[in-house]
Amino acid sequence: MPVQTLPACDALTRLADFDTIIDARTEDEYALDHVPGAINWPTLDNAERITIGTMYKQVNAFEAKKRGAALSARNIAAHIERNVLDKPRQWKPLVYCWRGGNRSGALATILGAIGFQVTLIEGGYKAWRAALVDDIPRLAQRLHYRVVCGPTGSGKTRLLHTLTTQGAQVLDLEALANHRSSVLGHIPGMEQPSQKRFDSLIWDALRQLDPVRPVYVESESKKVGNVRVPDALIDAMRQSPCIDLQLTDAERVALLLEDYDFFVTDSEHFCRRLEALTELRGKAVVGGWIDRVQQGQTPDVVLELLTQHYDPMYAQSIERNFSQFGHALPCRLPNRSAESLIEAARQLMASEAATASP
Repeated sequence: MPVQTLPACDALTRLADFDTIIDARTEDEYALDHVPGAINWPTLDNAERITIGTMYKQVNAFEAKKRGAALSARNIAAHIERNVLDKPRQWKPLVYCWRGGNRSGALATILGAIGFQVTLIEGGYKAWRAALVDDIPRLAQRLHYRVVCGPTGSGKTRLLHTLTTQGAQVLDLEALANHRSSVLGHIPGMEQPSQKRFDSLIWDALRQLDPVRPVYVESESKKVGNVRVPDALIDAMRQSPCIDLQLTDAERVALLLEDYDFFVTDSEHFCRRLEALTELRGKAVVGGWIDRVQQGQTPDVVLELLTQHYDPMYAQSIERNFSQFGHALPCRLPNRSAESLIEAARQLMASEAATASP
C-alpha cells in the first residue's frame, strides 16, 4: 500500500486518527522531545547514528549509505518482529523522523509494503515542532483563565490539585516543568524537561482543555526553573481575573516543611540552595541562615525567607504583572488541611458557576 504524507499543521489536529505514532529517531532525540503519545522505534540508535555520521565525513556518502542501510534494515526487522506481527491489516501508524527523510521513509516503506495504511509527517519532527510553536498562541488565547495568586507557601499548588479532584479544569505548569518555580524550587532527583519538551507538554495540555469552562492556573513568572512559559500563554494569564489565596505565616511555614520535606531531611541540599540567594541577600544574611539551618532552626529560617525575601518580591511582581489583581477574589484558608482546601475549591467553583448562569 502506498505511503501517504500529512502536513505537520494537519497532523496537529489528527493525532487521534492513528493507532500508533512512531518516532524513528534515536533514543536521545526522542528523549529531548517527541510528538505526544509517540513511541520510539529507532531506525538507527544513538551509537549507530554517530558511526554513520562519521563515515559520511571521513569516508564518503556512498559507503555511509550502504552501512546505514544495513543497520536500518536490521533494526526495522527487529521492530517488526517485536511489535508488528500481531497487528491487524487495519492498523494505521503515523511515522516521522527528524525531517521526514531516510529513517522514517525506510520504516514507512516496509510497513506499507506489508499492507498497512502508513502516513508520514511531511517534514518530520522539525516541521512538527514549527507547527506546534505556531499553534500555541491560538490554543492559549481561546481559553479563560482564573489565576491563583498568593505568596510562597499559601497553598497554590495544593489548591490546584484539589480543584482537579473536584472536577475543575487546571493547568499545572509546575508539574509539567518538574519544578516548584523558585530558587529553592528544584526537586531533588527530578530533571526538568528540555524547552522543546516543555512546549510540547503545554501544547498537549492546552489542546485538551474546554474553552467554555474556566482554567485554573498558578501565577507563574515567565520562567519555571530553567524552562520558559510561552509568551502567548503568560500574556493571556496576566490579563485574566485573579484569586487571592491567603494563609497565616505559621501555616505557610508548616506547609512548606511538608511539601519541601528535604529542607529537614537533607539540610546540606537546603544550604546549597540558600547559597544561590547570596547575590540578592548578601553573604552575611545567607551565611546566617545556613548556620541556623545547621543548628536545627530550619522553621525559623523558612519564616524569615518568606517574610524578608519571598513576600516582598512576590507582592511587587504580582502588582506589576497581573493587571486584574487589584480586583482579585479573596480566598482565605483557615488552615492547610485537606478539608479547608476542598471547601475553598468548592466555593470557587460555585462562585464561577453562579457568575456564568444567565
